[in-house]
Amino acid sequence: MLLGTLLVLFLLGGAAPASAHAALRATDPADGTVLRTAPRALTLTFTESVGLLDGSFRVYDPDGHRLRTGPPGHADGRADTARVTLPGTLGRGTYTVAWRVVSADSHPVSGAFTFSVGAPSPAVAAPATAPAEDPATSTLFDLARYTAYGGAALLIGTAVFLGVCRPPDTAEPVLRRVARTGWWLLLAATTALLLLRAPYETGEGPSAALDPGGLARTLTTRPGQALAARLALLGAVALLPRRPRALRTAGPVLAVALALTWASAEHASAGPQVPVAMASAVLHLLAMAVWLGGLVCLLTLLHPARPVPAAVPARFSRLALACVAVLAVTGVYQSWRGLGSWPALTGTAYGRILLAKLAAVALLLTVAALSRGWTARLASSADAVAAETRGSVAPEEHQERAAPADAVPEEHPEPELTTAGSRARREGDAPGGARRARPAEPAAHRGPTPPGAPPAQGRRPAAATALRRSVVAETLIGVLVLVITTVLTTTLPGRAEAEAAATSAPAPAGALPGASVTRVPFAVAGARGTVQVTLTPGRTGDNAVEAVVYGPDGGFATVPELRISFTLPDRQLGPLDARVTDRGGYWAADAVTLPLPGTWTMKVTVRVSEVDQVSVTRPVRVAP
Repeated sequence: MLLGTLLVLFLLGGAAPASAHAALRATDPADGTVLRTAPRALTLTFTESVGLLDGSFRVYDPDGHRLRTGPPGHADGRADTARVTLPGTLGRGTYTVAWRVVSADSHPVSGAFTFSVGAPSPAVAAPATAPAEDPATSTLFDLARYTAYGGAALLIGTAVFLGVCRPPDTAEPVLRRVARTGWWLLLAATTALLLLRAPYETGEGPSAALDPGGLARTLTTRPGQALAARLALLGAVALLPRRPRALRTAGPVLAVALALTWASAEHASAGPQVPVAMASAVLHLLAMAVWLGGLVCLLTLLHPARPVPAAVPARFSRLALACVAVLAVTGVYQSWRGLGSWPALTGTAYGRILLAKLAAVALLLTVAALSRGWTARLASSADAVAAETRGSVAPEEHQERAAPADAVPEEHPEPELTTAGSRARREGDAPGGARRARPAEPAAHRGPTPPGAPPAQGRRPAAATALRRSVVAETLIGVLVLVITTVLTTTLPGRAEAEAAATSAPAPAGALPGASVTRVPFAVAGARGTVQVTLTPGRTGDNAVEAVVYGPDGGFATVPELRISFTLPDRQLGPLDARVTDRGGYWAADAVTLPLPGTWTMKVTVRVSEVDQVSVTRPVRVAP
């Protein structure tokens, strides 16, 4: 079960987009503007505070040579800005600016823009090759983040399960192995995150993780300090089993502290109402860990060869109900904080992923209700068995005294949840295959049975099997919810996306004759069609963009939303958003500046309904 969970996390983790929560609000000078005189500095304004790197700015002149700029800093002491000074004199022509900063929630974000001095250049020379972002680093970093969440769920959930649900002593060694697995997973994932932090921010390859200078720089940042604190807390957790008396007092404190290492460096640490958001994030993470980790523990105990008292799943059912209540309250608050408005629920990627999470949570609650029902049936059947056992004690004692000396008395253990197979092995077959002699119970000694209902001893195995199956389904859906939640933490919140769109300046007008036409077929949710994108003139500099959507029959079609962006991977430029708008039958942007020649990647995103969209990429050749 644990290996399957990790496999799901790894597979889906590698497909998660590497996005960030800080959105570019404005640039000074604005993208694509033509200035009479050269600016003294470049200033970028974001929707939230950002961290700066040594190479946050790369400025290239019209000939493609990188300019020597001053060290990056914040404008007027504002943490949501980034500024760099330029050389004293700049010649006429178009300049390209590539930037990269780290969002307050620890995710890097990058982009590019252009400005011209005097007049735009007829053609912009390609700059020297910039350090390309290694996809292996991003993939490894994302996988480590998923593994860290899974390890925390196993570690915290198992500890709470042992303390609250009170499983039998025979089950403690098995559950402690689950907790140790979670501890090792969290330790390995946290170490990998700490080492990969520097190359993840700078866009270098995984080999840069061995650079001592990068690690030292990471430890001076808030995400690096949070990861270092998590390692120290894991060391303290390792000492708790040796001091059982300290487990009850120090355990909850360490669990809250571990959750704080996520809240202080990710989503909750930026945006409005930071103290309330961090408290909500801690409660949300703890409730998730207790529920999902407890499900793994319950699934481990509900094994045919490992009977468990009926009181254990009953206690966990009450605990899970409390976790659901906490998740509901904190989830509603975090959704409101991330969205900011109702239109963002369907009009942004964050909102659509949130809808997918809500659907998965609804399915999870449905399966959890089934598990709770089977738990109640098991508890009632166990009570019936206990009553039946108590009612037959005195007659059986008399029977034992009257029985021959070689008769084997029947034992009456505490009612347990088991399956028919394990009970048959325990009561029917003796070692070697011989059947044990079991005295028949007189009918007068048996408890009353409701008319038409099978005896309690026959109902127990069916209920236990059904409970195990529902817990398996609940665990798998819980892992899916965890995966969607982690993807949600790497997606730009709807509030930030709306703020960036509302404050961004429109692209300058202007176009040249000529055209480059690209047809982009798409298919999503049963809808098919083609987007024809015309790039005019298809050369470096300003280009007009027009897009027409055709249906499967070749006729004109309308869609609720269309987005087009351009990226030049070889030069680490982009994405440049075309900002196309609906012009009544077609989508267009007056001017998009493509500063460099080469093969650009054009990404076309088509939304066909409130929740269905698809993104398709096509290469586009831009001539000098």
